[in-house]
Parts: sequence; C-alpha cells; structure tokens
Amino acid sequence: MKSRTKLLLTLAVALAVPPAVMILAQQAGAGAAGKARPQGPCDVYAAGNAPCVAAHSSTRALFAAYNGPLYQVLRQSDGKTLDIGVVQPNAQDGGGYADAAKQDEFCANTYCWITTLYDQSGHKNDLMQAPHGQMTGAGPGPAMGAFNNIPVADWAPVTVLGHKVYGTFIVPGSGMRWNDAHHTAVDDQAEGQYWVVNGHHYNGGCCYDYGNAETDSRDDGDGTMETTFFGSQGTWYHGPGRGPWIMSDQENNLVGCVTDSPQNKLCPDLPIIDWRFVTATMDGEPHHWRTMGADAQKGEMKIMYDGKRVQNNNNSYDPMRKQGGILLGNGGDNSNGSSGTFYEGALTEGGTFPSQETNQKLQANIMSAQYNVARVAVAPANAGADSPGLQSFSPGSSQDTTITYTNVSSSPVSNVSLDLALPMGWTATPAADSKMATLAPGATFNVTFKVTSGPAAFSGDLVAKAAWKDSEGRDRAETAIEKVRNNSAIKIN
Repeated sequence: MKSRTKLLLTLAVALAVPPAVMILAQQAGAGAAGKARPQGPCDVYAAGNAPCVAAHSSTRALFAAYNGPLYQVLRQSDGKTLDIGVVQPNAQDGGGYADAAKQDEFCANTYCWITTLYDQSGHKNDLMQAPHGQMTGAGPGPAMGAFNNIPVADWAPVTVLGHKVYGTFIVPGSGMRWNDAHHTAVDDQAEGQYWVVNGHHYNGGCCYDYGNAETDSRDDGDGTMETTFFGSQGTWYHGPGRGPWIMSDQENNLVGCVTDSPQNKLCPDLPIIDWRFVTATMDGEPHHWRTMGADAQKGEMKIMYDGKRVQNNNNSYDPMRKQGGILLGNGGDNSNGSSGTFYEGALTEGGTFPSQETNQKLQANIMSAQYNVARVAVAPANAGADSPGLQSFSPGSSQDTTITYTNVSSSPVSNVSLDLALPMGWTATPAADSKMATLAPGATFNVTFKVTSGPAAFSGDLVAKAAWKDSEGRDRAETAIEKVRNNSAIKIN
C-alpha cells in the first residue's frame, strides 16, 4: 500500500493534481462497492487544463475521488460539531452526495449552523465565518467581534440524484470567507469560477457573491476582486426589468456588461433569470472577461457577456488588481445585505482561463447531478414549501401546517402517504385524504393538517413523514423537519 501511495504522489506532481486528492482517489477506490462514483465539476475543469484550487459544496463531492468531509455543523444545544461527509457507492447508485441523514440525526430537536465549507481541492481553502469588514460603508457584522453570522444548516433542503441534501442558506447579516487563500489568481492573472444557486432566492442587497476577493475584508479599490454575482441589485451595471441577473462583482462595480459611456449602466441584452436552479460562470483574463449562465436542470450555457474590461480614466479595472481571497454571500468589504442559497462552486488555478467548451461540459456535469426541489417539505400553511423558519404555538392552540410531497423521479410513484410525528400531547388532523394512489413525475401532493399543541412547553421538531413505492415496487420513506415551539405568552403586570 505504501508503494501505491508513493506512485499516486508521483502521478499527482506529473498531472498537477493536489496530492490529497490523489490519495483520496486511492481510498475511494479501495472502499467502493457497487456502482462507480460519478465525476464532478473539478474533474471537468482538470480535463480542460484549468484545475480547481478551491471547491466548496454542501450537497455533493466535486471530484470523483473526493472522500472527505463536505461541511461542518455546530449544534446549539451543547456546542458540539460534526463533519458531514459523502455517501459511499452502493448497489443502487454511485454515492458522492452529502450524508444529510447524519445531519438530521445530530441536529434533532435543536438548531445547527454551518461553520465550515471544506475545500475539496486539497489546498485547504476552507470557507468559514466571515470576519469583520470595513467599518465604514458596509459596517460591522452582527455576530460577536463584528463577524458575520453563519448559515442555519437545514433551511435549504433539495435533492441531488434523488437524495435529500442541504444547500447553504444566506440571509442578510450572514456570510463565509477565507482571506488566506492559496493558488488563486492575483493581480491580472486569468481565472475561472462557477457556482450553482437557487434562482428564486435573491434580493437587491449588496452583494451576493462567490469568488475572488480582497484578503483583508476591506474595499481596496476598483479591480481588487472578481466574483460571480446573482441578484437584483441595480445601483451599478444592471439588466432590464427588476432582475435577477447573472453578473460579476469587480469592486465598486457590479458589471453585467461594459457600455461605451460610464454614465450608462443599463445592459439591455442581459437576461432576466427565472430558473429554480442556476449555473453561472465568471471567467477573467487580461483585458477580457466573460459570464455564462444556464438552467442547472437542463439546456446549454448561454453567454451573458463576453468582452472588454470596464474602461475609465484611471484604468482601474484594466489591468485588474485581484488579491485572491475567497468569499461567499458578501461583498469584498463584507457588505452583508444580500440573500441567496449556494449549492456548489469552485475557482480554478491562477493563470488558467476555462474555454466555452469546458463550461458546456461543466454544465452537463451539473445537469447529471439532477438538482431538484426537496421531495418532502413541511411549513406553515400558505407559507410555501421553500419557506424556512419557526412555527410558534401557545399551549392548546391550533395552526395549519402543510406537508408537500414532490415526485422528483422520472417515473410514476404509488401508494404515497403523508403523516406527522408529533411531540407528546399534540394532535394533528388532516383536512383531506392523506394518501395518493399514484403520482406522475414532477407532480406534487400536499395535505394540510390542523395541528393542536399540547399543554406542556416544548421547543423542537415537528417531523413530516412520507412513504411511497417507487417504480420498481420498493418501499421508500423520507422525512422533513420544521422547528416549532410551544410557550405561553409573557404577561406584563
């Protein structure tokens, strides 16, 4: 085994692949059973001579060889942490997606936060709680020490390859960052980057970014960052209508295009995005940058912008002065007014510029992950299946709670049954039949339950349960969790 490891390390040097990834390939191959692990976006980038130097995801492995942790969660009840890794291959599928069941078990009846998005590239560019930024303009973060908050761990359930996983849910005041990054592009070096996000979760705040940023959490001037951006912020360059748009944050400028007049910030050809899952790329090189975007579930990448750098009297964007830090969910100075949900993303090595062909192959790989909405969702009635949060009761009170089941498979399912697991002393009555004989692919089935809380104080989980038979007649089941509390109103005087 030692000689094999030495051979892998030698190959790593020859192929410019991080040694950690090569060793993980050995581990994955040794322990794999059943189907092969699917390739990831960073395998696509490597084949296009643009290897990943930072790769982050809370949903799946971005290398076929990666067998380490994807992210870490922190439990509120006792302060303990747990690394969430990938599911191993089995007879049914190749694995490689996040082990959400471990998170659900660890976080039962309490809150968990994502403390770390691990870098899968082997370069240790992990994303952690964003430190305090510039004290003017953006202002300090809301957490202790003026840091930004970290994301709640279970507010963005989706499916990958038909299995429940969790995205990284960013709200104003939260964000992640790593200022001491390695091998990322600096100054005017070329680079590529991509991310997959929720196209229905955005706002007009500044700035929902992922990518290359300043290393001191400050606004260090024009051209000192280069990221992907998604949202409806219209203060700088912007598309038509109310958005959202795929653009780039290049510090003191969100840019979706470059116009001939610095006073004209409208990009009339920039598409308004309405896809539920969005793939976006941002590739930059001297004197030139390009953004591309696609529906992450289907279709080819389309060019959003492909052309020259912003032109001004100071030449402050050409050449660029990138610093190579990495951020998620904030602006370069930690501007933290944005919203969005992140599923996966990566940056390529400084000096590399992915081709359009590579980006099309990247999109094909993302489509193969089969991103889809959560199969089972539970929320207060009329709140929407994607709405996270807390449902509050007073003892003996009643509220309507809706369970939604979506057939995310490509075949009909049968014998669908929905139910609630309740705290002791609580009751729930369905407003309609909670069983469905058959459900077509893509169809939804929802049932509203009138939930009545018990007499005792409670803070924990309301668990929605779904059971069904798949197209091969196998019994399947899945759960979804809503946080609830049951407390008497505080009386004053």
